Amino acid sequence: MEVRVTSWSDAAELVRRIRQGDRDAEGDFVDRYRRGVTVIVARVVRGRAPVDDLCQDVLSTAIQKVRAGAVREPERLSGFVAGLARTVSIDYLKKESSRSAIEARLPPCPVAEAPQAVQQLLEQEQAAIVRSVLAELESPRDREILFRFYLAEEEKERVCAALGLSAVHFNRVLFRARERYRELYRRWLASRGLDGPGGQDGGPR
Repeated sequence: MEVRVTSWSDAAELVRRIRQGDRDAEGDFVDRYRRGVTVIVARVVRGRAPVDDLCQDVLSTAIQKVRAGAVREPERLSGFVAGLARTVSIDYLKKESSRSAIEARLPPCPVAEAPQAVQQLLEQEQAAIVRSVLAELESPRDREILFRFYLAEEEKERVCAALGLSAVHFNRVLFRARERYRELYRRWLASRGLDGPGGQDGGPR
């Protein structure tokens, strides 16, 4: 698709006026070439790019080059504009293709991992508090059953064997240890002017 002006003399006059800084001539240039540039760009990009934006880039670049004296043969102005339209469109597609290829090789964005990292820090802090409270429990058996079952995550049968407890006795001991832990935990927070997370005791469940 060739971009045309009315005649060679028309093109020469347009170039001369633009070089002289005539803003009206630039408007005439845009009016004359916009449709042809749009057709060329649309054929090159085939819906893979914003045609209007690329047309604006082509026309602006063309005017700048005419101002700078880059068009030394005014009779070839139409061919110059057509070639520029193709070049700008192809360059855009190449850049988009390269950008997509680079993005495909990049590791996943760490933003989605941030909440998990924060949660891990909170859990670590909570675990430190739990250990501090456990250390203050008066009963060694309370400390051991809570630590083994909740923090070390040992199986119930293994804890029973280590502490010499039956399954039924284990449940009663564990319940009492948890109740004493909760009371100590609330006192521990109150002594530091803190509130339990979400109104909970923050400890073993």
